[in-house]
Amino acid sequence: MPVLVLLGCLCCVLLTPLPASAWGQTGHRVTGAIADRHLSSDARAAVQDLLGVETLAEASTWPDEMRSAPGRFWQETAEPWHYVTVPPGRRYAEVGPPPRGDAMTALTRFSAEVVDPALPREARQRALRFIVHLIGDLHQPLHVGNGSDRGGNDFQLRYFGQSTNLHRLWDSQLIDRQQLSYTEWTAWLDARITPALAAQWSAATPADWIAESAALRDRIYPDSRDQSWDYGFEHLPALRERLSQAGVRIAAWLNRLFEPG
Repeated sequence: MPVLVLLGCLCCVLLTPLPASAWGQTGHRVTGAIADRHLSSDARAAVQDLLGVETLAEASTWPDEMRSAPGRFWQETAEPWHYVTVPPGRRYAEVGPPPRGDAMTALTRFSAEVVDPALPREARQRALRFIVHLIGDLHQPLHVGNGSDRGGNDFQLRYFGQSTNLHRLWDSQLIDRQQLSYTEWTAWLDARITPALAAQWSAATPADWIAESAALRDRIYPDSRDQSWDYGFEHLPALRERLSQAGVRIAAWLNRLFEPG
């Protein structure tokens, strides 16, 4: 798909009428590593040209790592780019982005920048890292916030006796409790991604990603504030699917952006 057509589709999503890091380092690296396995030859060449030996797994966490950097860009401009807000029963197209922007407006911006040969290499590298990260963010259900509890950050609970909140639980605790490295997660998840599943997931639009996350978000708030084994048993299958989908869709997005012509 030509770049202009791809960006036009995304702009339609944005113009038709919440905060925190997503997935944690392990989850983001899983999405980047899965994406790396599904890149086209043209996209792989473009990624290597921009990043050199830096992998997509490494690039995936960079926007979160930079959030403590001084300066207005990181402390103000980029702060709201990690999430979108969609109240229950609404669609993103009905709500639209806030004045300061969100993950969708940022994805539009960086999708244009990464393929702009007039920009400095450093700007295009930044754009690529953000693209990988933002698509991952949009697949974490609590990064499609409901507008009332800061993406689950205000929903306090105890997980195996430890005080936490729902956002942190989905960012990292469900993942880390499995005691797997990101490479183990990647190998196990990618082995189950059939060509048919990859094709199906790749065809989804950003509006679809957000709608999926919103629907999942509304099902993951527990009745009890004291959770342990049962919560993981119920929700780990969905978490695994979201990581897998994010990886495939990062690759699909980059494959389209870097498609010749």
